[in-house]
Amino acid sequence: MATVICVSNQKGGVGKTTTAVNLAYYLGKDKFRTLLIDFDPQGNATSGLGVDKETLKKTMTDIAMGEAGLDEVVIETKYKNLSLAPTSTDLANAEVEMAGLKQKFVCLKQAIMAVEEKYDYIIIDCPPSLSLLTVNAMIAADYLLLPVQTEFYALEGVAQLLETMKLVKKAGNPSLRLLGVVATMYDKRTSLSQQVFEEIKKYFKDLAFNTTIPRNVRVAEAPSHGAPVGSYDAFSRGSRAYKEFAREVEERTGKKEQK
Repeated sequence: MATVICVSNQKGGVGKTTTAVNLAYYLGKDKFRTLLIDFDPQGNATSGLGVDKETLKKTMTDIAMGEAGLDEVVIETKYKNLSLAPTSTDLANAEVEMAGLKQKFVCLKQAIMAVEEKYDYIIIDCPPSLSLLTVNAMIAADYLLLPVQTEFYALEGVAQLLETMKLVKKAGNPSLRLLGVVATMYDKRTSLSQQVFEEIKKYFKDLAFNTTIPRNVRVAEAPSHGAPVGSYDAFSRGSRAYKEFAREVEERTGKKEQK
């Protein structure tokens, strides 16, 4: 049975998609059958894995509208044990239409339930907003993973996201848990990064991941080459950090010993 993790932060530019893509890549590399669902209309996770959106026959828009099953949408990537449910910008329009559907909050959950036996992990990349798509992802997930940038205003909006999580737990998914908070774009040379990381640890305690994701040029370059950083430059600081982070995720979700 798959462990479903939604990666969310309503604040843009915090490394949310980068974290989703690289986590999925390293879980696959660690021999876990992994599905990455791109549920963000920007489609950056799709292009970040080198997929040409113009060639797609079916996307997550079809899932949102109830017009296809995940089996029809999922494509294999060139990376080991890593499949992708791609998206296109049409998903933004579909979200408006979803509002009128009876099953508007559970369309993603229903789609995942039909395929979850095939995977060990399902990672959902959410849009940078508290939208209907994000709520769908939270209702479908076992865990919420929160990337937080180690910069000024980092924790702004986090309280609102956690409040939404509480509402989802109460109304639609009582088993949803916070997997943890991962500090991204961390620069150990600056006192600000260190201070923000200390704040994260103070506020979230054991839920703060030990691994920090550094501000690293290779991490920033990899998406433009349509590759996870681990494939683009396996020896960069960013690659090593995401590899270590994936191991922490495996441990927290109880699957490390299954390897």
